[in-house]
Amino acid sequence: MLEPAATADTAKSVLKNQMNTGYWPRLWIRMLQHKYMYLLALPGVLYFVLFKFAPMWGLLIAFKDYNPFGGFWGSPWVGAKHFNELFTDNAFYMMLRNTFAINLIGLLFMFPVPIILALMLNEVRHEVFKRLNQSIVYLPHFLSWVVVASMTFFILSTDVGIVNKLITGSGHESVAFLSNPNFFWGLITAQSMWKEAGWGTIIFLAAMAGVDPQRYEAAVVDGANRWHQIWHITLPAIRPTIIILLILRLGHMADVGFEQVLLMQNPLVLSVSEVFDTYAYTHGILKGQISAGVTVGMFKGVVGLVLVLASNYVVKKLGHEGIY
Repeated sequence: MLEPAATADTAKSVLKNQMNTGYWPRLWIRMLQHKYMYLLALPGVLYFVLFKFAPMWGLLIAFKDYNPFGGFWGSPWVGAKHFNELFTDNAFYMMLRNTFAINLIGLLFMFPVPIILALMLNEVRHEVFKRLNQSIVYLPHFLSWVVVASMTFFILSTDVGIVNKLITGSGHESVAFLSNPNFFWGLITAQSMWKEAGWGTIIFLAAMAGVDPQRYEAAVVDGANRWHQIWHITLPAIRPTIIILLILRLGHMADVGFEQVLLMQNPLVLSVSEVFDTYAYTHGILKGQISAGVTVGMFKGVVGLVLVLASNYVVKKLGHEGIY
């Protein structure tokens, strides 16, 4: 009769032989071994399958002259007609410029703000004061863009704006903040910073919480001050998180917050506010050109995919870990 140890060794040997027979058998064995972990991930997988992957067949509408009355199968194929119309549209390069300009400004000024804010919050030693500040900076995230746009109007409008009342009260002429094209990109960036900077600190604070406290203690023994600890310990520790979020952020370079831009848009700033999202809304919804709207969405997706792949390749060439 086999000893328990010998039985265990035999079972491990059989399992190892089974796992070496091919990829799919190994996958099924791993799934059986970790069935509860896969069961926990099942709702998320179903969400992406049902709401992300399954609707992708609708991208075929970009190659059809879609008619809601005829349906998908009753609409004729037109090939790349809608792409040619998009690329030859007089507004295409204006939308391309506006979209990338808004995103580049946001990348330069918006992306570092959550990191700096997280570093500042991480240095607060009084727990009650720290949590109070975290709650305060999180709050704007839960406000809708309608509320943010209304607040902006009451602060910066020429007739009822608080800022212009102060300007005119001091003997100067009012400034058209909301109708001057020179202010639009900066205004959009400032709104995003105020609304989302606090919420963006969550991931960085979580990464900082994983830093071994003994590293800070050793640095103090070596004579490092707080700035040295931040520069040589905290920032290197959260560098992988920063890189991953930066790559994912580059994947949205062709995507601008539709609701925010639409609410802040007016005819006087149309030359700097017309982006692909508003174009898709105007043509796809208001004008009923559904194929044109899908074409814009597909173009944005391809641009985002290319930027993610290119940035991930560059990051890995520089010796860092990418998203895959």
